Amino acid sequence: MRDVAREAGVSPKTVSNVMNGYPYIREETRTKVLAAIDQLGYRMNISARNLKSGRTGVIGLAIPELSLPYFGELADQVIEAADEHGLTVMIEQTGADRDRELTVLARPRGHLVDGLLYSPLGLGQEDIDQLKSNTPLVLLGERIFHSPVDHVMIDNVSGTKAAVEHLLAIGRRRIAVLGVHPGEKIGTAAIRYGAYAETLTEHGLEVPSELAFPAGRWHRATGAEATERLLASGRTFDAVLALNDTLALGALRVLAQHGIRVPDDVAVAGFDNIDEASYSNPSLTTVDPGRTEIARTAVDLLVRRMAGDDSEHQEIAARHELHIRESTTGTN
Repeated sequence: MRDVAREAGVSPKTVSNVMNGYPYIREETRTKVLAAIDQLGYRMNISARNLKSGRTGVIGLAIPELSLPYFGELADQVIEAADEHGLTVMIEQTGADRDRELTVLARPRGHLVDGLLYSPLGLGQEDIDQLKSNTPLVLLGERIFHSPVDHVMIDNVSGTKAAVEHLLAIGRRRIAVLGVHPGEKIGTAAIRYGAYAETLTEHGLEVPSELAFPAGRWHRATGAEATERLLASGRTFDAVLALNDTLALGALRVLAQHGIRVPDDVAVAGFDNIDEASYSNPSLTTVDPGRTEIARTAVDLLVRRMAGDDSEHQEIAARHELHIRESTTGTN
């Protein structure tokens, strides 16, 4: 830095200010410093800077699995939002396993990351105390419980209701559900299935429990398997609500293999609005849970907490949007 200062005819402090983006520097001075940096090939020693500031410049992102398109696309949005703050993202996978999720929380991480974005699927109300940490933490995604940290949530109830309302509006009455988790109380499957049942009841319809088909992990393969079981049951249905898009993509494949026309015979809707939903055949009607808003809001909240903001913690529900496509109406 002293070499650059000597070359540019300024002080080392001025060089430091230019490198750190200090705004109150004359443009002529900034230009001279940048020219000297380029000429000498100077690169800031990030490790030394971080050691001095006590920051790593890295935030963590703990998600269930990158192989699920929703979480892969969420990670992409988080990385983009973090980059605008000059931050790097380190990703951990938990497999939606409670023990692994608790390990992520218990692991000392102060020397690795400055804050953590955390999307748990396996934790329950009994684990709420585990969320208390010296490392700034923001929860993502599902509204599992009221917690002592900021939480940027998917509005699962309103989003699912929008999809069911749409299916009812186009005349479907026997709506099968793929992806239920029997016995689950507070997870995503329970919340979305509850919203489905509530919507039917509000319209004076019975909830056809015989049309609820489980699927463990919400992948294309499990969606296909659940659809095969639905068809083999012999029960009549005119629509399928898949609790996420990958389940719906598996269902579309099996329905086509059995000669069932979508949407003429059976309408299909999903949840997540992954990129593939626009390009499936037919394209998939789905709920966009506000993934971009979730990522940006969560990163902004985390940056504030990392800067020492100790105001009351927030619960923010992202805005959802129903995208109506060929799988329910025959047109995009």
